[in-house]
Amino acid sequence: MYIKKILNNSVVLTEDFNGQEIVVMGKGIAYAKKSGDAIDKDKVTKTFRLEKKTEEDVLLSFLSQIPVEYMEVTNQIIDRAKTRLDVEFHDTIYIAIMDHIYSSVERAKNGLQIQNKMLWEIKHFYKNEYDIGLYALGIIEKEIGVTMPEDEAGFIALHLVSATADGNFNQVYKITDFIQEVMQIVRYHYQYEFDSDSLVYYRFVTHLKFFGRRIFSSHDQSETSLLKDDILNLLKEEYIESYRCSEKIGSFIKNKYYYEIDSDEILYLTLHIARLTKFTFEGGDAGKISMR
Repeated sequence: MYIKKILNNSVVLTEDFNGQEIVVMGKGIAYAKKSGDAIDKDKVTKTFRLEKKTEEDVLLSFLSQIPVEYMEVTNQIIDRAKTRLDVEFHDTIYIAIMDHIYSSVERAKNGLQIQNKMLWEIKHFYKNEYDIGLYALGIIEKEIGVTMPEDEAGFIALHLVSATADGNFNQVYKITDFIQEVMQIVRYHYQYEFDSDSLVYYRFVTHLKFFGRRIFSSHDQSETSLLKDDILNLLKEEYIESYRCSEKIGSFIKNKYYYEIDSDEILYLTLHIARLTKFTFEGGDAGKISMR
């Protein structure tokens, strides 16, 4: 590959073997270089391949203004996220994270801080992403020399969650609120504060994340329930309180979100709640609860 345009010492525009323009990044990749010079592949740390011309223009303008240390920090954070979350991100997540970190650090230098009002929910509902956010704060302090507040770990976590939810930041906020509302119903029903660090709690929250996505992405409920009446009747008899709690959740969702959950979802909610309460109140093996 050869340099087509130098944006700064660490970012250049080039072409791949198919003649498509790409942006490559690496510390000192363009130092003492000029257009037409060969690119040292060993220095390349990130390649951006954006399909839309508008995306490329935004990226070129953005990267030409950002100090190289922010690029390196972002690379480390995304690499950790890929490994920890076992996902592949679209290149736009690099821009989002880099821009957020740069803006946040500039605010911190001026003594400004934005409070993350959803920090508690993020810490409890998106633990893996939040852990990566904490890792990011450590990298920022080490590489840039600025200590960031815990709120920023939450904001970075939300960017990661949004990136795995088709980039819909608004939907992430809605789903997070939805999970909090459902868990509040469960806590109120049983008059108990459940252990948010337990595996059964984590499984329940994971189920609610996907349930929330179904509610906020589509209201199509044309599918017929696969459950038979006898299974539902057995469920009601075996897990009475869990079923009652699920009905409360169903009524709440219908009244607030105009979404009527079917018997399949009632079953899954009931089983998750039954696992949670069995683990909490009986200390038994929550994994043994299943349909029979």
